[in-house]
Amino acid sequence: MKRQSIYKPGYQGKSSSKNPDPMDIHVGARIKMRRQLLKISQQGLGEALGIRPQQIQKYETGINRVSASRLFHLSKVLGVEVKFFFDDFNAESLGNAYGYSELKQEDLSWLESQKGDLMERKETHLLVRTYYQVRDQSVRRSYIKILKTLISSQLD
Repeated sequence: MKRQSIYKPGYQGKSSSKNPDPMDIHVGARIKMRRQLLKISQQGLGEALGIRPQQIQKYETGINRVSASRLFHLSKVLGVEVKFFFDDFNAESLGNAYGYSELKQEDLSWLESQKGDLMERKETHLLVRTYYQVRDQSVRRSYIKILKTLISSQLD
């Protein structure tokens, strides 16, 4: 009996520069976000890992896939756990990209009205740095609840 693939027909299991894998794009964005939060240049990160800055750029855009060993070394240099690179990944979009999910998509039309990448904004970096300066996790959770309440009150 032939096993059926969970992937779309023609899926090769690898990224191409024309069509990077959604997971590679997400991991790359998380690398870039952490690097920028730490105010490390691509040159500096490349030197710490023994690779060229161009390779860092390719990782950050999802053009080149990050190997497991490289991801481990990145986590050490950037001071995070490996799971950090997968945090906030929308599994629904991955399922849709591979054709094995019919899950409901969240309405992200508001995002289209934003100019540029939200993760590139200084305001976003300031918000994230400030958030992680709060050492007590329960206080951080309360902070998130307050923000969600403020957002929902704007929608009413």
